[in-house]
Amino acid sequence: MARSADYTYRDDPSVPAFADDKPLILFDGECVFCSGWVQFLLKRDKEKRYRFIVAQTPLGEALYRHYGLETRDYETNLLIDKGRAYYKSDATIRMLEGLGLPWALAGVLRIVPRRIADVVYGVVARNRLRIAGRRESCMVPTADVRERFLG
Repeated sequence: MARSADYTYRDDPSVPAFADDKPLILFDGECVFCSGWVQFLLKRDKEKRYRFIVAQTPLGEALYRHYGLETRDYETNLLIDKGRAYYKSDATIRMLEGLGLPWALAGVLRIVPRRIADVVYGVVARNRLRIAGRRESCMVPTADVRERFLG
């Protein structure tokens, strides 16, 4: 069971200190689908608003553990913004909104009840490795985006 999104990592000694002045997106670096999502965001994040971290790093695992999430099968990307964590469909919509127009129009998806949106998210998340596959190793950022990655 995931802990409250308001449960701050800042007071948790098991979470290594990190620069949290920008929203941080945690993702499964071995998942081709998840890495593709990060590539999509990187290409469209012209303002360089987001930082990224692979879940399979010490910091990534510590943050997933802190929020009570599974650290072997990452079934949700995680968005941490201003010390607050967002999960599943809410995280995805917020990530898109942060890209500005036209992607910010994804906010209209909030009309779908979160319970339904999270069920759809969960179906995709549980099947993501069947849909897109798994990498042998975590995604390695290219030199032109490396400074946007932690860990």
